[in-house]
Amino acid sequence: MQPQMPLENIPRYINREKSLLEFNRRVLAQANNPEFPLLERLKFLCISSTNMDEFFEVRLASLYELRNDPSARTQPDGLVPQDAIEMLSEVAHDLVDEQYHTLNNILIPALEKEDIRFLRRNHWTDQQKEWIRNYFIQSLQPVMSPMGLDPSHPFPRLLNKSLNFIVSLEGKDAFGRTNGLAIVQVPRSLPRIIKLPPEATDGVNDFVFLSSILHSNVSNLFPGMTATGCHQFRLTRNTNLFIDEEEVDDIMSALQGELSSRQYGGAIRLEVSDRCPKNMYEYLLDQFDMDEHQLYRVNGPVNLHRLDTVPDLARRIDLLFPPFKAKSLKSSTKAKQTRLKLFSRNKQPQTLFDQIYRQDILLHHPYDSFSPVIEFLQQSATDPNVLAIRMTLYRTGEKSAIIDALEKAAKNGKEVTAVVELRARFDEDNNIQQANRLQDAGVNVVYGVVGYKTHAKMILVIRREGEHLRQYVHLGTGNYHHITTRFYTDFGLFSANPALGHDVSKIFQQLTSLGDTNNLLVLLQSPFTLQSGMIDRIHREAENARQGKPARIIAKMNGLQEQGIIDALYDASQAGVKIDLIIRGICSLRPGVPGLSENITVISIIGRFLEHHRVYYFENNAGEPELFCSSADWMRRNLFSRVETCFPILNKKHFQQIYTEGLAIYLEDTMGAWVLQTDGSYLPKQPKADEAPFSAQNWLIEKYSS
Repeated sequence: MQPQMPLENIPRYINREKSLLEFNRRVLAQANNPEFPLLERLKFLCISSTNMDEFFEVRLASLYELRNDPSARTQPDGLVPQDAIEMLSEVAHDLVDEQYHTLNNILIPALEKEDIRFLRRNHWTDQQKEWIRNYFIQSLQPVMSPMGLDPSHPFPRLLNKSLNFIVSLEGKDAFGRTNGLAIVQVPRSLPRIIKLPPEATDGVNDFVFLSSILHSNVSNLFPGMTATGCHQFRLTRNTNLFIDEEEVDDIMSALQGELSSRQYGGAIRLEVSDRCPKNMYEYLLDQFDMDEHQLYRVNGPVNLHRLDTVPDLARRIDLLFPPFKAKSLKSSTKAKQTRLKLFSRNKQPQTLFDQIYRQDILLHHPYDSFSPVIEFLQQSATDPNVLAIRMTLYRTGEKSAIIDALEKAAKNGKEVTAVVELRARFDEDNNIQQANRLQDAGVNVVYGVVGYKTHAKMILVIRREGEHLRQYVHLGTGNYHHITTRFYTDFGLFSANPALGHDVSKIFQQLTSLGDTNNLLVLLQSPFTLQSGMIDRIHREAENARQGKPARIIAKMNGLQEQGIIDALYDASQAGVKIDLIIRGICSLRPGVPGLSENITVISIIGRFLEHHRVYYFENNAGEPELFCSSADWMRRNLFSRVETCFPILNKKHFQQIYTEGLAIYLEDTMGAWVLQTDGSYLPKQPKADEAPFSAQNWLIEKYSS
């Protein structure tokens, strides 16, 4: 039981970035989860490393940008940026130490028991040493560019997150001089971990780190001199892009110019080997104009993410999750014979348009296959009755069948419009390439709205049917990305509902013409009505509770940070509304505070799949409860700086399915659920004494596999 603090002494909000680090701590905890297969646990360690990289590149970097602004404060907790940086630095150092403890003391010993070994230099056999030496000479040395430091060889400009070595040298160079220090930059094309072949070792899965190979052979890069020290390091830079959209004529051209400089932003973090002597890491800090609190000394490779190649190289499927095959639309139909009819009376196959016209289709990814979305576009591209296709594209991935379908549709004479968000973080270059490809095919490509990212997930197909034009829509909670749909949980809805079609058409018209959309029938839209629409419904639940009527809110999302919604939830809690929040990542709301939020519980689900639904349920006096799915989290950026959609679930069967599969079963989870405490920490949710452990994701896998 936590000691009760006076209400006035408890901060009203949890710092956003600290909450993000707590999320990554939960991800890292899965690497210690004995319920997961061993190589999957290694993957979670790698994911936590990638998450930390992004934390430094984006979130902490943003705070560094604000340090010199005396009026700047973090939102919603109101910290001075420098105070936030110092607080977050302490948490981040602790988390990084935990990562390497997990690697060295838990995962590596467990992997060794499965004959997956990471060989240390001092344990190499003569046979291994010989193969490693030849590998260095043949595969590494020719592509290395060692640089001795002197006035004509200044400290090199290092790429963001690249692997480098600082080397101390004894002896004279070819020109009779004593340099003392050198830098070795490792090309990104080289693997960071190498599996030894059968001729080099007796083990089936023996690995060596590239850093170990370089350490043992580094003197070969400096003929006539001797390396007395060799220490790996990695620099993390600010990767935020700076574009004044009001001042540029072409966002694509401006963005392309910024992308080339992203790898050389301001220095945010320096990782070095924990064996690196003080004089060397101080020299590096001085070169990058960094403070010592930006230094991270690590016991292992400076980029843990590169260990993600091991599961593929090891070929141990017994140490991975059992394969899961998403259910196809046909198999779903067969299992639920009342859902769809695939053949008409004359036995001719019907199109997806026929099926959607008859009844809305709900897909639950990754349990349902994503292929119907691709098929929908492919049929639209070739159907002679389809006149126009409009679609938003935020992340699509490379070699996308969706891009192929849009390209084909344009070449077939359809009127195709693609709203491509060029500023999807870290996907900018791919999105630019896809936009150029679509334009070359004759697609009308627009880049959204200046100052607002287009994050909505929408497809609109206009089809001539007899004397009428019918609108078919797809609305989703996740990206049109064929890879992420295999492990992100999302809902997608196909519908020919005229109200949905009207609203989606209006929003596309707004995105292209920049006209007003003040007459939407059923959709809520950011940045206009979504935040106020959610707050109105929260206030309605509060008023119902004050009047003694049934009142309940259940909401599932990736992040909650917007102050207006948090304050409305606090008010509803004080009115007596029972509020259950299922929030995977950031949560700035502080639950369990007496007199403020004691009726609010917050859980986070971490499991095999990445929880990505956005689902919002309001009891509405138990008469006509409302259920919404959305592309938007309850974050300030989603509600005020992006174009987002939030759509009601109007079909009763789909309402019950989403309520059950997207909300209710997660509240029962005791295997992947973590409960947010009042102090901002999380504790694993435990089953009651008479309950068996329950996993929502496992329940869904079993349901969709039957």
